[in-house]
Amino acid sequence: MSKGIKSLTFYLLMIAIFGLLMYLIVWRGEIRQPDEVVASLPDRPSNLSEGFESFRQLFLRDAESPIAILLLQIIAILLTCRLFGWLFMKIGQPTVIGEILAGIVLGPSILGHFAPGISDFLFREESLANINVLSQFGLILFMFAIGMDLDISEVRRKLKETILISHTSTIVPFFFGMLTAYFVYDRYANPTTPFLPFALFIGISMSITAFPVLARIIQERGLTKSHLGTLTLASAANGDITAWCLLAVVIAIAQAGTMLSAIYSILFSGVYLLLMFFVVQPFLRMLGHIYHNKEVIDKGMVALMFLILICSSYFTQLLGLHALFGAFIAGVVMPANIKFRKILTEKVEDVSLALFLPLFFVSTGLRTEIALLNTPELWWMCGIITLAAIIGKFGGAFFSARFTGESVRNSLYIGALMNTRGLMELVVLTIGYEMHILSPPIFVMLVLMTLVTTFMTAPLIAFIRFCFRTHTRLQEEKMRPQTKGVFKVLISFGRAGNGQIMLDVAHQMFASETRKLEITALHLTVGADVNPLHADNFEEVSFGPILYGAQKLGISIKTRYEISNNAGADIVGIVNEESFDFLLVGAGISLSNLPADVAVNRFRTFFYNKYFRFFKTPESWFYPGALLKDKTKVFIENSSCPVGVFVNRNFVKATNIILIIASAGDLFLLNYAQILLQSTQGSISLIDITGSDTPDSDAINLSFLRFTSTVRQSVLLPLRELSPELFSGYNFMLISYHTWNEVSEHHKKALQRMPSTLILSR
Repeated sequence: MSKGIKSLTFYLLMIAIFGLLMYLIVWRGEIRQPDEVVASLPDRPSNLSEGFESFRQLFLRDAESPIAILLLQIIAILLTCRLFGWLFMKIGQPTVIGEILAGIVLGPSILGHFAPGISDFLFREESLANINVLSQFGLILFMFAIGMDLDISEVRRKLKETILISHTSTIVPFFFGMLTAYFVYDRYANPTTPFLPFALFIGISMSITAFPVLARIIQERGLTKSHLGTLTLASAANGDITAWCLLAVVIAIAQAGTMLSAIYSILFSGVYLLLMFFVVQPFLRMLGHIYHNKEVIDKGMVALMFLILICSSYFTQLLGLHALFGAFIAGVVMPANIKFRKILTEKVEDVSLALFLPLFFVSTGLRTEIALLNTPELWWMCGIITLAAIIGKFGGAFFSARFTGESVRNSLYIGALMNTRGLMELVVLTIGYEMHILSPPIFVMLVLMTLVTTFMTAPLIAFIRFCFRTHTRLQEEKMRPQTKGVFKVLISFGRAGNGQIMLDVAHQMFASETRKLEITALHLTVGADVNPLHADNFEEVSFGPILYGAQKLGISIKTRYEISNNAGADIVGIVNEESFDFLLVGAGISLSNLPADVAVNRFRTFFYNKYFRFFKTPESWFYPGALLKDKTKVFIENSSCPVGVFVNRNFVKATNIILIIASAGDLFLLNYAQILLQSTQGSISLIDITGSDTPDSDAINLSFLRFTSTVRQSVLLPLRELSPELFSGYNFMLISYHTWNEVSEHHKKALQRMPSTLILSR
């Protein structure tokens, strides 16, 4: 008897014996039950129908339990927020706008109006307390992460350059907000709200800038390391610190009722800040130097950081400043060691952004009842508030930037970017609403103002760029170095390890070019949620292997890192705008022979054939070959230069090359083959699969004769059927895009054994 059968026999015997013993225990135990217990038990179902009814009642009871309702709420919130965030990302807007809108859709304005039954079941009044508590805790984590995102040393370094822009773009809208409050106080403020806290809250709500959204917009447009990007980011950071300090004072005044009553809160808040910056921060700076990598940051250290966060939030809540201010300050005083901050941010940010913040958006949406604006007068007032916010923020930033010597174009950009409000505005509005300073109609107006000012940022930037397109093009041409006699190659890669391999391909393909070879390596991080704090780390990790490969080859390359929502369009844009001579991109996992990639491809193909082929779903969603075909098509049809798509099959060096010709249109490959052979000193086999009776056969034969007469290491093979055995002995293949489509359609089996391949367009 084999070992496996013995183990199975023992397992079955163990289950049977102990199962029987447990049944006997239960049977004997039920006999000993008192009569009172037996009488209290529900009647046992006597048939399957009664059993199902009992199950149904238990199911409905559990479905309405508080924890089930909470989990269902979270599922609905996460799905809706991700859907709306994805839709808005597709139209070039920050995902936060879609998530804010998702909250409004799930609130009384949309879901409550069109499906009141679903809204009452999903967001019943007594269940909202759990959502509110979780969202508040999520905001604490988020504000902690925002504090860590701010580089105080950078703010100090650029203080002289940014203080005028940041403070003007805070004070001017603050004034416009208070002026607006003066005219709307009589009609729209809560009857019990004093004028001072009302005016201060309207002012602070108009002066805030959404630093996270601003940072992501700057990243997506490749402005992070430009003068405009650094100046705007530093101004926004400086302005945010000022605005949050002002908010703390405003909350203290609002809590106390008058300025005189708030003096003690402000004094004790000053003591708190001195303690945080002169006692806690030096202590944390010491820890940051010791604990700076994942190996030494254990659970105890993480628990200490969270303890400091919670204590800071608790103290500011007691002082009347709100717990969020304490969370923000706790983030600011974290160790300046960038590695420490990255590690800690990774532990906090993903959970707060992905799970807790959508709950906050919905809790805000549940308060935002657009139906409250039920008269033309209220909508006019909403428009006036929005206009005042835009004039104050945009105008303040624009004129202060001009005064500091910035160009009209840069000043307009700074005004448009600083006008972004986003999530930070909602935080301020929520505080004002919960303190009963902002009435429901004013709250709705300010939420709509937040949506408008955030939504308008991307179109406004595009409009400014359009207006200055001629000037921008002339400036770029003036700054662009002369590239006569230079062959410019752009390598775009995803996985870091592929970068080095693709560099080897580019070097072997073009090293013997008569012109000077200039290689630029491009890596895109797809997605708008990349934290600016992590971008440099991603860049370092992504370009490490390719820079090492360049050092081994003794060549210099340029590196370029971008954040993108549409990788294909952005790569094509870079190629066309900067006049590259050749684009080399990777095929990704579509034809990879790595075991993990092969398993993924097999599963995708099976899944498509099994479930989605019937619905005529695009094959590129599931079938790897179609994915490569569509990806290549995007580059080839839109790029102004030749394109090469590289399929990696353990590439080292192109020494034994096979070249497949299917028409006279493929003869351009001979030029690439000749340059490649001069570099690698390898050999090449040419295969004509057109047939001897085609119209192109004479031109192909003549070209082959010329090629084989000038290139000694070339061989013209007789026409053969494409099969897996054909590729044995070769380590590199050149093939045109048109022929690749034909071969991949009719000879899929043969391609399973193909070597590393470069698919080329003219």
